[in-house]
Amino acid sequence: MFERPASGERAVLVQLDFGERDLPERLEEVRLLAESAGGVVCAEITGRRQSPDPRTFAGKGKVEEIAAALAAAEAELVIFNHALSPVQARNLERVLQCRVVDRTGLILDIFALRAQSAEGKLQVELAQLEYISTRLVRGWTHLERQRGGIGLRGPGETQLETDRRLLGKRVKLLKERMARLSRQRGVQRKARLKGDVLNVSLVGYTNAGKSTLFNALAHADVYAANQLFATLDATSRKIWLAGGEGAEKRAGSVIVSDTVGFIRELPHSLIAAFQATLEATADADILLHVVDSASAARDEQIAEVDKVLAEIGAEHVPQILVWNKVDLTGVSPAVERDDYGRIRRVKLSARTGVGIDLLRAALGECAQEKKNLRKLPGEPDCRMWMPEAVSAPVELS
Repeated sequence: MFERPASGERAVLVQLDFGERDLPERLEEVRLLAESAGGVVCAEITGRRQSPDPRTFAGKGKVEEIAAALAAAEAELVIFNHALSPVQARNLERVLQCRVVDRTGLILDIFALRAQSAEGKLQVELAQLEYISTRLVRGWTHLERQRGGIGLRGPGETQLETDRRLLGKRVKLLKERMARLSRQRGVQRKARLKGDVLNVSLVGYTNAGKSTLFNALAHADVYAANQLFATLDATSRKIWLAGGEGAEKRAGSVIVSDTVGFIRELPHSLIAAFQATLEATADADILLHVVDSASAARDEQIAEVDKVLAEIGAEHVPQILVWNKVDLTGVSPAVERDDYGRIRRVKLSARTGVGIDLLRAALGECAQEKKNLRKLPGEPDCRMWMPEAVSAPVELS
Protein backbone atom coordinates (compact mmCIF):
# COMPACT_ATOMS: atom_id res chain seq x y z
CA MET A 1 0.00 0.00 0.00
CA PHE A 2 1.52 3.32 -1.11
CA GLU A 3 1.12 6.43 1.06
CA ARG A 4 0.38 9.75 -0.57
CA PRO A 5 3.65 11.73 -0.89
CA ALA A 6 4.08 15.38 -0.10
CA SER A 7 5.43 16.30 -3.55
CA GLY A 8 6.48 14.89 -6.94
CA GLU A 9 4.54 13.62 -9.94
CA ARG A 10 2.43 10.65 -8.98
CA ALA A 11 2.99 7.78 -11.39
CA VAL A 12 1.55 4.37 -12.13
CA LEU A 13 4.14 1.87 -13.40
CA VAL A 14 3.27 -0.79 -15.96
CA GLN A 15 5.48 -3.88 -16.43
CA LEU A 16 4.16 -6.70 -18.59
CA ASP A 17 5.66 -10.17 -18.75
CA PHE A 18 6.39 -11.50 -22.23
CA GLY A 19 8.35 -14.48 -20.98
CA GLU A 20 11.43 -12.76 -19.52
CA ARG A 21 13.16 -14.49 -16.62
CA ASP A 22 14.04 -11.39 -14.61
CA LEU A 23 10.66 -9.69 -14.17
CA PRO A 24 11.26 -8.58 -10.52
CA GLU A 25 14.58 -6.97 -11.49
CA ARG A 26 12.95 -5.17 -14.41
CA LEU A 27 10.22 -3.83 -12.12
CA GLU A 28 12.77 -2.65 -9.57
CA GLU A 29 14.76 -0.98 -12.35
CA VAL A 30 11.82 1.01 -13.73
CA ARG A 31 10.92 2.01 -10.17
CA LEU A 32 14.42 3.44 -9.74
CA LEU A 33 14.19 5.14 -13.14
CA ALA A 34 10.89 6.79 -12.18
CA GLU A 35 12.32 7.99 -8.87
CA SER A 36 15.46 9.26 -10.61
CA ALA A 37 13.23 11.36 -12.87
CA GLY A 38 11.54 12.92 -9.84
CA GLY A 39 8.40 10.81 -9.89
CA VAL A 40 6.66 9.12 -6.97
CA VAL A 41 5.43 5.59 -7.62
CA CYS A 42 1.93 5.16 -6.24
CA ALA A 43 0.88 1.95 -8.00
CA GLU A 44 2.38 -0.89 -10.01
CA ILE A 45 0.51 -2.84 -12.66
CA THR A 46 1.83 -6.18 -13.89
CA GLY A 47 0.44 -8.83 -16.18
CA ARG A 48 1.34 -11.54 -18.65
CA ARG A 49 0.81 -11.50 -22.40
CA GLN A 50 1.97 -13.56 -25.34
CA SER A 51 2.60 -10.44 -27.44
CA PRO A 52 1.88 -6.69 -27.29
CA ASP A 53 -1.54 -5.44 -28.36
CA PRO A 54 -1.08 -3.44 -31.59
CA ARG A 55 -3.49 -0.68 -30.48
CA THR A 56 -2.73 -0.14 -26.77
CA PHE A 57 0.19 -2.52 -26.09
CA ALA A 58 -1.46 -3.78 -22.88
CA GLY A 59 -4.89 -4.82 -24.17
CA LYS A 60 -8.38 -3.59 -23.29
CA GLY A 61 -8.71 -5.34 -19.90
CA LYS A 62 -5.30 -4.24 -18.65
CA VAL A 63 -5.91 -0.66 -19.79
CA GLU A 64 -9.10 -0.63 -17.71
CA GLU A 65 -7.07 -1.86 -14.73
CA ILE A 66 -4.57 0.95 -15.28
CA ALA A 67 -7.39 3.49 -15.44
CA ALA A 68 -8.79 2.22 -12.14
CA ALA A 69 -5.37 2.48 -10.49
CA LEU A 70 -4.99 6.03 -11.81
CA ALA A 71 -8.31 7.07 -10.31
CA ALA A 72 -7.71 5.33 -6.98
CA ALA A 73 -4.24 6.84 -6.50
CA GLU A 74 -5.12 10.22 -8.03
CA ALA A 75 -2.08 9.80 -10.25
CA GLU A 76 -1.25 12.02 -13.22
CA LEU A 77 1.21 9.92 -15.18
CA VAL A 78 1.55 6.36 -16.52
CA ILE A 79 5.01 4.94 -17.16
CA PHE A 80 5.42 1.85 -19.35
CA ASN A 81 8.67 -0.07 -18.92
CA HIS A 82 8.46 -0.89 -22.61
CA ALA A 83 9.00 0.91 -25.91
CA LEU A 84 5.63 2.13 -27.21
CA SER A 85 4.93 3.02 -30.80
CA PRO A 86 3.58 6.53 -31.47
CA VAL A 87 0.15 5.05 -32.24
CA GLN A 88 0.06 3.03 -29.02
CA ALA A 89 1.09 6.03 -26.91
CA ARG A 90 -1.54 8.20 -28.59
CA ASN A 91 -4.31 5.62 -28.07
CA LEU A 92 -3.38 5.13 -24.42
CA GLU A 93 -3.41 8.87 -23.71
CA ARG A 94 -6.81 9.17 -25.38
CA VAL A 95 -8.29 6.38 -23.23
CA LEU A 96 -6.54 7.18 -19.93
CA GLN A 97 -6.80 10.97 -20.28
CA CYS A 98 -3.30 11.51 -18.89
CA ARG A 99 0.30 11.59 -20.05
CA VAL A 100 1.84 8.25 -21.00
CA VAL A 101 5.63 7.88 -21.02
CA ASP A 102 7.46 4.83 -22.33
CA ARG A 103 10.88 3.54 -21.28
CA THR A 104 12.73 5.49 -23.97
CA GLY A 105 11.02 8.77 -23.07
CA LEU A 106 11.74 8.18 -19.37
CA ILE A 107 15.46 7.58 -19.94
CA LEU A 108 15.68 10.64 -22.19
CA ASP A 109 14.01 12.73 -19.48
CA ILE A 110 16.57 11.59 -16.90
CA PHE A 111 19.40 12.40 -19.29
CA ALA A 112 17.96 15.90 -19.84
CA LEU A 113 17.73 16.34 -16.07
CA ARG A 114 21.33 15.25 -15.39
CA ALA A 115 23.27 16.75 -18.33
CA GLN A 116 25.54 19.54 -17.07
CA SER A 117 28.15 20.27 -19.73
CA ALA A 118 27.39 22.09 -22.98
CA GLU A 119 28.29 18.97 -24.94
CA GLY A 120 26.08 16.75 -22.79
CA LYS A 121 23.12 19.08 -23.26
CA LEU A 122 23.64 19.08 -27.02
CA GLN A 123 23.75 15.29 -27.08
CA VAL A 124 20.57 14.95 -25.04
CA GLU A 125 18.71 17.55 -27.11
CA LEU A 126 19.63 15.74 -30.31
CA ALA A 127 18.31 12.43 -28.96
CA GLN A 128 15.11 14.06 -27.68
CA LEU A 129 14.37 15.81 -30.97
CA GLU A 130 14.81 12.62 -32.96
CA TYR A 131 12.48 10.87 -30.52
CA ILE A 132 9.87 13.65 -30.64
CA SER A 133 9.93 13.85 -34.44
CA THR A 134 8.24 10.44 -34.67
CA ARG A 135 5.52 11.44 -32.21
CA LEU A 136 4.16 14.69 -33.66
CA VAL A 137 0.38 14.52 -33.85
CA ARG A 138 -2.13 16.49 -35.85
CA GLY A 139 -3.11 18.92 -33.15
CA TRP A 140 -3.26 21.90 -35.50
CA THR A 141 -6.19 21.05 -37.80
CA HIS A 142 -7.62 24.55 -37.30
CA LEU A 143 -4.56 25.88 -39.13
CA GLU A 144 -4.89 23.48 -42.07
CA ARG A 145 -3.99 25.43 -45.21
CA GLN A 146 -3.95 22.80 -47.89
CA ARG A 147 -7.73 22.64 -48.14
CA GLY A 148 -7.91 26.30 -49.24
CA GLY A 149 -10.63 28.88 -48.51
CA ILE A 150 -10.72 32.47 -47.33
CA GLY A 151 -7.89 33.16 -44.92
CA LEU A 152 -6.47 29.68 -45.37
CA ARG A 153 -4.50 30.15 -48.59
CA GLY A 154 -0.75 30.54 -48.16
CA PRO A 155 2.44 28.53 -47.78
CA GLY A 156 0.77 25.26 -48.66
CA GLU A 157 1.87 23.21 -45.66
CA THR A 158 0.18 22.16 -42.46
CA GLN A 159 1.40 23.17 -39.03
CA LEU A 160 2.47 19.56 -38.58
CA GLU A 161 4.68 19.78 -41.63
CA THR A 162 6.08 23.11 -40.42
CA ASP A 163 6.94 21.55 -37.05
CA ARG A 164 8.68 18.64 -38.77
CA ARG A 165 10.64 20.97 -41.03
CA LEU A 166 11.81 23.11 -38.09
CA LEU A 167 12.74 20.00 -36.11
CA GLY A 168 14.70 18.71 -39.08
CA LYS A 169 16.67 21.96 -39.34
CA ARG A 170 17.48 21.90 -35.62
CA VAL A 171 18.58 18.24 -35.78
CA LYS A 172 20.85 19.02 -38.73
CA LEU A 173 22.42 21.93 -36.82
CA LEU A 174 23.02 19.80 -33.72
CA LYS A 175 24.62 17.02 -35.77
CA GLU A 176 27.01 19.53 -37.35
CA ARG A 177 28.01 20.80 -33.90
CA MET A 178 28.49 17.25 -32.64
CA ALA A 179 30.65 16.44 -35.67
CA ARG A 180 32.93 19.37 -34.81
CA LEU A 181 33.18 18.22 -31.20
CA SER A 182 33.97 14.70 -32.38
CA ARG A 183 36.84 15.99 -34.54
CA GLN A 184 38.22 17.97 -31.60
CA ARG A 185 38.06 14.92 -29.36
CA GLY A 186 39.80 12.88 -32.05
CA VAL A 187 42.75 15.28 -32.10
CA GLN A 188 43.01 15.17 -28.30
CA ARG A 189 42.86 11.35 -28.24
CA LYS A 190 45.60 11.05 -30.88
CA ALA A 191 47.84 13.26 -28.78
CA ARG A 192 47.23 11.10 -25.72
CA LEU A 193 47.79 7.83 -27.59
CA LYS A 194 51.22 8.95 -28.83
CA GLY A 195 52.70 8.81 -25.34
CA ASP A 196 53.34 6.05 -22.83
CA VAL A 197 50.26 6.99 -20.79
CA LEU A 198 47.83 4.15 -20.15
CA ASN A 199 44.30 5.21 -21.09
CA VAL A 200 41.64 3.55 -18.93
CA SER A 201 37.87 3.93 -19.27
CA LEU A 202 35.34 2.91 -16.63
CA VAL A 203 32.31 1.20 -18.12
CA GLY A 204 29.45 -0.72 -16.60
CA TYR A 205 25.76 -0.91 -15.93
CA THR A 206 24.21 2.20 -14.47
CA ASN A 207 24.47 2.41 -10.66
CA ALA A 208 27.23 -0.21 -10.57
CA GLY A 209 29.49 2.24 -8.70
CA LYS A 210 31.67 3.66 -11.51
CA SER A 211 31.74 7.24 -10.22
CA THR A 212 32.45 6.09 -6.66
CA LEU A 213 35.33 3.99 -7.96
CA PHE A 214 36.56 6.91 -10.09
CA ASN A 215 36.61 9.19 -7.03
CA ALA A 216 38.48 6.57 -5.03
CA LEU A 217 41.12 6.05 -7.73
CA ALA A 218 41.66 9.67 -8.71
CA HIS A 219 40.83 11.38 -5.40
CA ALA A 220 38.19 13.34 -7.33
CA ASP A 221 34.80 14.68 -6.31
CA VAL A 222 32.61 13.59 -9.23
CA TYR A 223 28.94 13.42 -8.25
CA ALA A 224 28.08 9.89 -7.12
CA ALA A 225 24.72 8.75 -5.77
CA ASN A 226 22.56 5.67 -5.48
CA GLN A 227 20.66 6.70 -8.60
CA LEU A 228 20.43 5.55 -12.17
CA PHE A 229 22.46 7.73 -14.56
CA ALA A 230 23.88 9.90 -11.78
CA THR A 231 26.77 10.68 -14.15
CA LEU A 232 26.36 11.72 -17.80
CA ASP A 233 29.30 13.96 -18.58
CA ALA A 234 32.61 12.21 -19.20
CA THR A 235 35.37 13.17 -16.77
CA SER A 236 39.08 12.33 -17.03
CA ARG A 237 41.89 12.54 -14.48
CA LYS A 238 45.60 11.76 -14.67
CA ILE A 239 46.93 9.72 -11.78
CA TRP A 240 50.29 8.16 -10.83
CA LEU A 241 50.40 4.51 -9.92
CA ALA A 242 53.03 2.18 -8.55
CA GLY A 243 54.05 -0.76 -10.70
CA GLY A 244 53.16 -4.35 -9.99
CA GLU A 245 55.46 -7.09 -8.73
CA GLY A 246 58.93 -6.72 -10.12
CA ALA A 247 58.15 -3.38 -11.76
CA GLU A 248 59.77 -0.03 -11.16
CA LYS A 249 58.70 2.07 -8.21
CA ARG A 250 56.54 4.15 -10.53
CA ALA A 251 54.86 2.70 -13.58
CA GLY A 252 54.04 6.19 -14.87
CA SER A 253 50.89 8.19 -15.38
CA VAL A 254 47.49 6.72 -16.11
CA ILE A 255 44.49 8.58 -17.47
CA VAL A 256 41.21 7.30 -16.04
CA SER A 257 37.90 8.36 -17.60
CA ASP A 258 34.45 8.06 -16.07
CA THR A 259 31.67 7.55 -18.61
CA VAL A 260 27.90 7.30 -18.76
CA GLY A 261 26.43 4.06 -17.47
CA PHE A 262 24.69 1.58 -19.75
CA ILE A 263 21.30 -0.04 -19.29
CA ARG A 264 19.26 -2.71 -21.00
CA GLU A 265 17.32 -1.54 -24.04
CA LEU A 266 19.32 1.70 -24.13
CA PRO A 267 17.66 3.86 -26.82
CA HIS A 268 19.60 3.78 -30.09
CA SER A 269 19.06 7.52 -30.44
CA LEU A 270 21.04 8.00 -27.22
CA ILE A 271 23.86 5.78 -28.40
CA ALA A 272 24.07 7.77 -31.62
CA ALA A 273 23.84 11.13 -29.84
CA PHE A 274 26.55 10.21 -27.32
CA GLN A 275 28.84 8.77 -30.00
CA ALA A 276 31.35 11.61 -29.55
CA THR A 277 31.62 10.85 -25.82
CA LEU A 278 31.65 7.07 -26.24
CA GLU A 279 34.42 7.18 -28.86
CA ALA A 280 36.86 7.64 -25.98
CA THR A 281 35.80 4.20 -24.74
CA ALA A 282 36.64 2.58 -28.07
CA ASP A 283 40.09 4.23 -28.08
CA ALA A 284 41.02 3.23 -24.54
CA ASP A 285 43.89 0.83 -23.85
CA ILE A 286 41.83 -1.05 -21.31
CA LEU A 287 38.29 -1.03 -19.94
CA LEU A 288 37.50 -1.44 -16.27
CA HIS A 289 34.13 -3.16 -16.49
CA VAL A 290 32.54 -2.33 -13.13
CA VAL A 291 29.99 -4.92 -11.97
CA ASP A 292 27.53 -4.67 -9.10
CA SER A 293 28.38 -8.04 -7.55
CA ALA A 294 25.50 -7.69 -5.08
CA SER A 295 22.89 -7.56 -7.86
CA ALA A 296 20.94 -10.73 -8.61
CA ALA A 297 20.90 -9.67 -12.27
CA ARG A 298 24.66 -9.10 -12.57
CA ASP A 299 25.13 -11.70 -15.31
CA GLU A 300 22.44 -10.08 -17.47
CA GLN A 301 23.93 -6.65 -16.77
CA ILE A 302 27.38 -7.81 -17.92
CA ALA A 303 25.82 -9.09 -21.15
CA GLU A 304 23.98 -5.80 -21.72
CA VAL A 305 27.16 -3.76 -21.26
CA ASP A 306 29.03 -6.00 -23.71
CA LYS A 307 26.17 -5.56 -26.18
CA VAL A 308 26.44 -1.75 -26.04
CA LEU A 309 30.23 -1.93 -26.29
CA ALA A 310 29.83 -3.89 -29.51
CA GLU A 311 27.44 -1.24 -30.85
CA ILE A 312 29.98 1.54 -30.32
CA GLY A 313 32.90 -0.45 -31.73
CA ALA A 314 34.63 -1.12 -28.40
CA GLU A 315 34.24 -4.90 -28.26
CA HIS A 316 37.94 -5.34 -29.17
CA VAL A 317 39.21 -3.32 -26.19
CA PRO A 318 40.61 -5.58 -23.41
CA GLN A 319 38.64 -5.68 -20.16
CA ILE A 320 39.31 -6.25 -16.49
CA LEU A 321 36.17 -7.07 -14.54
CA VAL A 322 35.90 -5.05 -11.34
CA TRP A 323 33.68 -7.00 -8.93
CA ASN A 324 32.38 -4.03 -6.91
CA LYS A 325 30.34 -3.89 -3.68
CA VAL A 326 31.95 -6.93 -2.04
CA ASP A 327 31.13 -5.29 1.29
CA LEU A 328 27.50 -6.25 0.62
CA THR A 329 28.28 -9.88 -0.27
CA GLY A 330 30.92 -10.82 2.31
CA VAL A 331 33.50 -11.70 -0.34
CA SER A 332 37.13 -10.90 0.40
CA PRO A 333 39.01 -8.48 -1.89
CA ALA A 334 41.24 -10.32 -4.34
CA VAL A 335 42.89 -10.31 -7.75
CA GLU A 336 42.15 -13.23 -10.08
CA ARG A 337 44.44 -14.18 -12.96
CA ASP A 338 44.18 -16.59 -15.87
CA ASP A 339 46.49 -19.51 -16.57
CA TYR A 340 49.05 -17.15 -18.12
CA GLY A 341 49.19 -14.89 -15.07
CA ARG A 342 47.23 -12.07 -16.69
CA ILE A 343 44.72 -10.12 -14.61
CA ARG A 344 41.10 -11.09 -15.22
CA ARG A 345 39.13 -9.77 -12.26
CA VAL A 346 39.59 -7.57 -9.19
CA LYS A 347 37.18 -7.84 -6.26
CA LEU A 348 36.76 -4.68 -4.16
CA SER A 349 34.42 -2.17 -2.57
CA ALA A 350 34.65 1.34 -3.98
CA ARG A 351 32.48 2.71 -1.16
CA THR A 352 34.60 1.42 1.72
CA GLY A 353 37.92 1.48 -0.15
CA VAL A 354 38.66 -2.19 0.52
CA GLY A 355 40.63 -3.63 -2.38
CA ILE A 356 41.30 -0.27 -4.09
CA ASP A 357 45.02 -0.79 -3.53
CA LEU A 358 44.78 -4.08 -5.45
CA LEU A 359 43.23 -2.33 -8.44
CA ARG A 360 45.79 0.48 -8.38
CA ALA A 361 48.59 -2.10 -8.32
CA ALA A 362 46.96 -3.96 -11.22
CA LEU A 363 46.74 -0.77 -13.28
CA GLY A 364 50.34 0.04 -12.43
CA GLU A 365 51.34 -3.40 -13.66
CA CYS A 366 49.45 -2.88 -16.91
CA ALA A 367 50.96 0.59 -17.40
CA GLN A 368 54.47 -0.80 -16.91
CA GLU A 369 53.81 -3.61 -19.42
CA LYS A 370 52.61 -1.08 -21.98
CA LYS A 371 55.76 1.01 -21.52
CA ASN A 372 57.97 -2.04 -21.93
CA LEU A 373 56.21 -3.24 -25.08
CA ARG A 374 56.25 0.20 -26.71
CA LYS A 375 60.04 0.05 -26.53
CA LEU A 376 60.13 -3.08 -28.69
CA PRO A 377 60.99 -2.36 -32.36
CA GLY A 378 58.31 -3.09 -34.91
CA GLU A 379 55.52 -3.45 -32.38
CA PRO A 380 52.34 -2.99 -34.50
CA ASP A 381 49.77 -2.42 -31.78
CA CYS A 382 50.28 -1.39 -28.16
CA ARG A 383 47.09 -3.26 -27.21
CA MET A 384 48.76 -6.65 -27.74
CA TRP A 385 49.97 -6.51 -24.15
CA MET A 386 46.55 -7.33 -22.67
CA PRO A 387 44.34 -10.42 -22.98
CA GLU A 388 41.01 -10.51 -24.72
CA ALA A 389 37.93 -9.28 -22.87
CA VAL A 390 36.68 -11.61 -20.16
CA SER A 391 32.96 -11.23 -19.57
CA ALA A 392 31.66 -14.74 -18.87
CA PRO A 393 29.58 -14.79 -15.68
CA VAL A 394 31.42 -16.24 -12.72
CA GLU A 395 29.77 -17.16 -9.45
CA LEU A 396 30.98 -15.42 -6.33
CA SER A 397 33.11 -17.60 -4.12
